Amino acid sequence: MANAKEIQSRIKSIEDTMKITSAMYMISSSKMKRAKKVLAETEPYFYGMQASIGRILRHMPEIDHIYFNNKTENKKPEEKKIGILVITADKGLAGAYNHNVIKMAEEEMQKPGKYKLYVLGMAGRQYFAKRDVDMDDSIRYTVQHPTMHRARSIAERVLVPYLQGDLDEVRIIYTEMESAVAVETKMSKLLPLKKTSFHTSQQPVDVHREEIAMVPSASAVLDAIIPNYVTGMIYGCLVESYASEHNSRMLAMEASTDNAKEMLRSLGIAYNRARQAAITQEITEVIGGAKAQKRK
Repeated sequence: MANAKEIQSRIKSIEDTMKITSAMYMISSSKMKRAKKVLAETEPYFYGMQASIGRILRHMPEIDHIYFNNKTENKKPEEKKIGILVITADKGLAGAYNHNVIKMAEEEMQKPGKYKLYVLGMAGRQYFAKRDVDMDDSIRYTVQHPTMHRARSIAERVLVPYLQGDLDEVRIIYTEMESAVAVETKMSKLLPLKKTSFHTSQQPVDVHREEIAMVPSASAVLDAIIPNYVTGMIYGCLVESYASEHNSRMLAMEASTDNAKEMLRSLGIAYNRARQAAITQEITEVIGGAKAQKRK
């Protein structure tokens, strides 16, 4: 059994660690709430943009546009050029958050195709930099405090190669909060877009349709709107991942704090036993000494 001094040292170390985990829990809680508030404030704009694209497609359902063209229909699976945006965290201490994102990206790259990664977050970049993967090194933004400017810059990095034919598809892997105690890693396709996702169902002939003017043309309007729509989708995924990261860190820090409390309870019992044993030993030595003096 360890002596009382060693146990006291361990107790002090655990108490110091528990202060850190408790502080990290409070910080992550504040950041998560702020991120969810920002997302809620920006959602109406992008929902309105989605509705505008839906109106154009409702009036011109047969329009042929590069953002809706599936360029991989006639390609073999192994010939498809696919870009994947991977959103990880800048640091750990968030449970399985980074592991789940990286695992999904690796599983996706096992499928047929030519993959190019656009990794956000220091944890993901450091991991894939040590692997033999095609990774774009130009995106070095932090994932902390996501902004529209950052999302627009990231969108340009994938839109340009898509328009030039260097990418056939663009996907994004991110994490979404399902509830206060659960997050889920998801993958969505950014490009090409699906017309069915914009609710372009045909209306009856006798239903009034609003009249809209698209100047100079419907294609030009889509050229202007869709990049902003993709930017909005990326921004939403950045904010969702940011909130999920801090939610995962909250849960991890809460579990760490609870474990520290349990360890302190066990060490407290061990310390009391060690102290009682030391006191008993001292009393025994005093009694033994007194008896020896008495015999003399």
